[in-house]
Amino acid sequence: MTAAATTPKGERRRAALVEAAAELLAEGGFDAVRHRAVAERAGLPLASTTYYFDSLEELVTAAVEHHGQTELANGRRQLDDLTTRNRGVQATVELVLDMLLGPQSGDPEADAEAVLLRYERLVATGRRPYLRPLMRTLSQQLNELLTEIFARSGTPVAKDELDRLVALVDGAVVNALIAVDPAPRAAAGRMLRTALAESAGVH
Repeated sequence: MTAAATTPKGERRRAALVEAAAELLAEGGFDAVRHRAVAERAGLPLASTTYYFDSLEELVTAAVEHHGQTELANGRRQLDDLTTRNRGVQATVELVLDMLLGPQSGDPEADAEAVLLRYERLVATGRRPYLRPLMRTLSQQLNELLTEIFARSGTPVAKDELDRLVALVDGAVVNALIAVDPAPRAAAGRMLRTALAESAGVH
């Protein structure tokens, strides 16, 4: 971060650039995050992207962190609502899917495209070594939140079981995407509900 970003005006401009980059990242993946596109989305001069960020990698890292932390914050708010209103299996499944696949928009076609973009982005992250430390941190925070979701929903899971459930969701989604299934979230939901029922001894 440059010294200019520590002033109130600088902080606002930097935050606007990060938010714009995070939006572009979610909409089009890493290739969509370019200096000009970010500046235009933020409504700021092109030069501002290099003024507040030393490199495109720094801007991308900030965007990934912003996107990840925003999703985690939304998940924590939903968890608070879940534990005070509805602790049923379906509510738990939907919250877990929100954390793993992103929230639903109400448009099935757009939601399926968003899931595809999300998995493309996750795979592409592996080709960017500079993101690995951040991704490990975000992954740990996500796993902690998922563990808390299951615990406060009355279905606590150990780490190995959590890893298995996440792998089941990922597998169901990837299989659905390969098969051009228009509803990858529904496929993942069925897999997750079955796994939870088996864990609870319900057949």
